[in-house]
Amino acid sequence: MVDVSAKGETARSATARGSVLIATETMALIQENGVPKGDVLGVARLAGIMGAKHTSDLIPLCHPLALSAIDVELTCDVARCAIDITATCKLKGRTGVEMEALTAVAVAGLTVYDMIKAVDRGARITDIHLTRKSGGKSGSYEQGEGA
Repeated sequence: MVDVSAKGETARSATARGSVLIATETMALIQENGVPKGDVLGVARLAGIMGAKHTSDLIPLCHPLALSAIDVELTCDVARCAIDITATCKLKGRTGVEMEALTAVAVAGLTVYDMIKAVDRGARITDIHLTRKSGGKSGSYEQGEGA
């Protein structure tokens, strides 16, 4: 692991996004809460939060962080037949929270897939990416500004 002990603590946040592309029929089932496994969006939201909290257990060499806030939102985009996932993680610390936000989106997407796979094996988790980060030595990043 990288030694961050000499770094000062700063307020840091990161936001990531991704989508799960699904069939039209599956979208209707999700909106009607008719998926056999239950409330897809609610369960996936909780899974995303849990994923962010356990990032250091999943990603080698990732620092365990005391997150101060985790927000995971799932929305239905009927026109695209997509469940869009956005996760924002925050803390005051010595290292960034990008991996936690990305992990939250990935785990929420995997949970959506798990809950709908019996009715939609063709669902695809796609386009997981960092959209914004702030804090730390490298400063802020907004999607479109470059890496």
